[in-house]
Order: sequence, then structure tokens, then C-alpha cells
Amino acid sequence: MKKIILFTLLTLFFIDTTLAKDLSPYIKVGTSSTPIDEISEMIIDALKDKSFTVLGVYNPENNKNLKVITFTRNDLKNTVIKVKDRGALAAILKVALVTKNGITTISYTNPEYIFTAYLRDDFTKQSTALNKISTNLKESLTAFGNEFSGFGGKVEQEKLKKYHYKVMMPYFTDPVELKKFSSFEEGLKVIEANLARKKGQTKQVFKLVYTAEKVAIFGIGLENKQNGEAKFLPIIGQDHAAALPYEMILQDNVLTILHGKYRIALFWPELTMGTFMKIMSTPGDIEDTLKALAN
Repeated sequence: MKKIILFTLLTLFFIDTTLAKDLSPYIKVGTSSTPIDEISEMIIDALKDKSFTVLGVYNPENNKNLKVITFTRNDLKNTVIKVKDRGALAAILKVALVTKNGITTISYTNPEYIFTAYLRDDFTKQSTALNKISTNLKESLTAFGNEFSGFGGKVEQEKLKKYHYKVMMPYFTDPVELKKFSSFEEGLKVIEANLARKKGQTKQVFKLVYTAEKVAIFGIGLENKQNGEAKFLPIIGQDHAAALPYEMILQDNVLTILHGKYRIALFWPELTMGTFMKIMSTPGDIEDTLKALAN
């Protein structure tokens, strides 16, 4: 009897571990010697061929050797907005181009990683529609490489649904509230005006507005050389440029961001505590910069 119980437990353990799936935050497509601006235009055209809509393009750190293309698609937007707790953040995917010594590496945010982290159990409910988007995205980029290998660390998919970096660190469900406005319309007006002025040395990379649902997402370039991207990105890794720009989301009249200690760790899951300590002020710097856009 004991042998049967032991065998059953071992079998269940084996099944559980074999079913466990690890996901990486990024997928490498390949490399190219084509100039970064040229290949950027080629990728934009390829995305459009698969009905993706490019929302904005920019150079993190104002570095000409780094470029990020942000994009979405109607079926993606319509699916993720059903998840009320900031699910709309999953509507934006990104391609990164990183040039070193004349060679540009092409990568993109792994849709399955993003969908799992931001939609959690709702990803499973919408997996058919979302998996089609992942497939079409890969198809659109096959002309630029054939590697399609994950990089940037690995997180078990089930753990990714409740991801946090360390004990006592924030989760997806611990956003930072920047401001409550009198209405969605007022919030939109204030934020747009401040971004137009580039308040706090910020740059609007993209804006995605769901008018009927009263949800708006802004992708913000952090251009202050002392406390923005130029400060933290070289320390934690420019190869992960597809993590940028940083987003803030207005839902009805409440403006929030993902906590920096969650979001940075999510996109740099291999980050050591020693390196994290080198950017200890960054989560607060980001919060202060984006809060200023609400006032």
C-alpha cells in the first residue's frame, strides 16, 4: 500500500513538473546589418500587412542606437478591455531594435508573457483570440529572422499570474494611484496638455483611448538625463528596450501606474538584488515624474 501511495505521489509530481511552462519576457527574431531606421520602416510595413496599427515609435534614452515600435490591433484591443482590472495594458505590444557595432538585434515583447502577467486567469478564457494574435505577429516578423528564441529570464507561467520580485515586493494588483480627477474627460484633458508641454522632460510615445469604456493608456518616454531612461536603462540592460516606454492608465477618473518595483522586475526578471539596488531611486523617480503629468 505504501508503495502504491509513493508511486502515485511521484506520478503526480512528475505530471505537475512536466506541465509547468516557463515564459521569457522577450523573443529574439534575429539580427540585421540594415540601418536601424530602414529596418524600422520595413517592420512597420510588415506589421501593417497583418492589420496591426502602429501607435508610436521612439528612441529610448534619446539614443539613436535604440528604437521601440509600439503597436496594437483591433481584435487585441477588443479582447483585453473585457478585463476590468487594467487589462487594457495588455493591448500594447512592442518591437525593439538595438544596434551594436553596426548590427541590429530585432526582438519583441512575448505576447504570452504579457497576457499572462496582465490578464492572469482571464488569459485562459480568451486564449483562442490571443494566441491568434501571437501567431500573426510571429508571421509578420519572419522576414527579419528565424530565431524566435526567448530571452531575458524565465518565469513559470502559473507564478507569472501572481508575479512579484521578492517577499514584501508589490504585485500587479498593487498599482500606484497618481490622481483622482473629477471625471475621465478632465483627466484626459490635463494629461494631454501636460504631455504637449513635455512637462518633466517627458515625451508622449503613444496614446490609446477607449472612449466608450472611459479608459486611456499613455506610453511615456522619460527623457530626464538625471533620473530617466538614460540613468537606469544602461545599468539594468538596454537589450530589454522593448520594456519601454512606461505606461500610465486612466480608468474612469483614476490615474494609476504599475509599481516600479513590480514593472521593472517583470521585464528584468533576472535582475540581481545588487543591480536593483543601483537603481533604488528609479521607481520613485518614475512615480514623481508621471504624477507631475496629472497636475
